[in-house]
Amino acid sequence: MANQSTHPVTDEERQRIRELHADGMGRNAIARAIGRSYRAVSVQAARMGLAFDRTMSEEATRARKADLEERRVMLAEALLEDAERLTEQLWQPAKVFRIGGSANTYAEHDVDEPPSDAKKDIMAAAGIAIEKSLKLAPPEREDTEGLAAVDQWLRGMIGGE
Repeated sequence: MANQSTHPVTDEERQRIRELHADGMGRNAIARAIGRSYRAVSVQAARMGLAFDRTMSEEATRARKADLEERRVMLAEALLEDAERLTEQLWQPAKVFRIGGSANTYAEHDVDEPPSDAKKDIMAAAGIAIEKSLKLAPPEREDTEGLAAVDQWLRGMIGGE
């Protein structure tokens, strides 16, 4: 592809840009047709007072943004589900184990609920999932007092600030 700095756009290329534009071709298609960069075509078209219809680009951009927003909401929902599953583990029976001793033996036993250090880790993971879900899909109306209380509670549970 020719560079405008080292290979200036010729009068023939300008005429071709004008013709292709009149035929309804978009900037990218014109650039491919004449072997120039998108920017070179944009610059030359602007100098000639030509404008490109951006309706399709704008619609495609809106659709892409809507798709991304939907994916963020779905991911936020999945993170909240993860947080719910994690917090359910706080009160479920668990298996604790130890590996060690001179023979490097494995010992395990069942308990009614996880020990406190495991609960702390579970709460930290659940808190992270909740925090990330809120960043991906913030509530429409921010309840600053409620969020501050939840934040303080989470920090207390995981030994934060």
